[in-house]
Amino acid sequence: MGTERAGNYVKQLYGELAYKAFIPKALPPEPAIRFDSKLINILSKADQRIGRLTGVLKSIPNPELFVAMYVKKEAVLSSQIEGTQASLSDVLEKEEDVLSGKDDDDVKVTLNYIDALNHGLNRIEELPLSLRLIREIHKILLTNVRGKHREPGEFRKSQNWIGPKGCTLSNAAFVPPPVFEMKEALGCFEKYLHAEKTYPILIECGLIHSQFETIHPFLDGNGRIGRLLITFLLCANNVISKPLLYLSYYFKKNKLEYYNKLMAVRNSGNWEEWLEFFLRGIAETSDNVVELSNKIIDLQKRTTDSIHNSMPRYSNKAIQLLEKMYIYPVFSVNKAKELCGISYNAAKGIIKKFVDLNIITEKTDKKRNRKYLFNRYIDLLNEGTELE
Repeated sequence: MGTERAGNYVKQLYGELAYKAFIPKALPPEPAIRFDSKLINILSKADQRIGRLTGVLKSIPNPELFVAMYVKKEAVLSSQIEGTQASLSDVLEKEEDVLSGKDDDDVKVTLNYIDALNHGLNRIEELPLSLRLIREIHKILLTNVRGKHREPGEFRKSQNWIGPKGCTLSNAAFVPPPVFEMKEALGCFEKYLHAEKTYPILIECGLIHSQFETIHPFLDGNGRIGRLLITFLLCANNVISKPLLYLSYYFKKNKLEYYNKLMAVRNSGNWEEWLEFFLRGIAETSDNVVELSNKIIDLQKRTTDSIHNSMPRYSNKAIQLLEKMYIYPVFSVNKAKELCGISYNAAKGIIKKFVDLNIITEKTDKKRNRKYLFNRYIDLLNEGTELE
């Protein structure tokens, strides 16, 4: 395996400062990916786990409700990797306030991620995944949050680098290609996105994610965009029918190994070990989503049965509110009234019954603007998003 298989380091001069930047070779890798028994087995396992996930999703009543909340969980996890200090509970509790104009940068960063993800999913139905779309997503991601002065929606016009806070070009952990070489690499990257794929799509996702992170074309937001690309590729190629497979939690749990595997591609051309790590993430994440889906199905059944048995007079409107709670698990009486198109008193009556049945809990003890939490559902989704 050649040390320059993925590219090479080239000495650069910036005034009197000398440093080495990495110039990536275009995909696909040469020599070709070596499919030994280990990589084949991991690829097979990942395919099987995705198939199992697809089957489970078909059994979820109204899966769109689950999708909306899982997107929020992904937004929280991906933003946390970049240092955002907001848990899923924080986002759920403060989302309405932030959308109404209240300042909370950590929550706004996460909400921007949700908007960027949804924008991308909608656009890939009409526009091929491209540099243009990547710039659109980046602009949404960095609008009116920290990073807003770092050229949202534009590829960088200066050198960037990766490393601990305070490091310089000369002691950075990794220096991506300079601007001219970055533009050439991006041109090759887009051609590869549009070309007939060389390998199974899960392998392609791993190659493309690694290549994007190596090019590092933005001054900020590269990690989040790179993780979004995985989901867009899976959806655009019909690997998953719903956007429920995200690797942010896996990357967050295995952060050091993640960075080490990417660096091994650059330093020694070891694409195979990176792909093994990536595919393990696909399989593990698929299993996690299946487990979570089954728990949500069970929660739906138990809660629906409780409503039918304990409040038959209200069951139609109560079930309607319950369904809305899978998208808005933190809400007020006024929000319930708005969501279900019922009177304030009717919403208040149903909420009181839900509290009595321990379906929801009251967040505040205020006489006005009380908030209620669908805690059992929030607790299921909250795993992994808690702040350390």
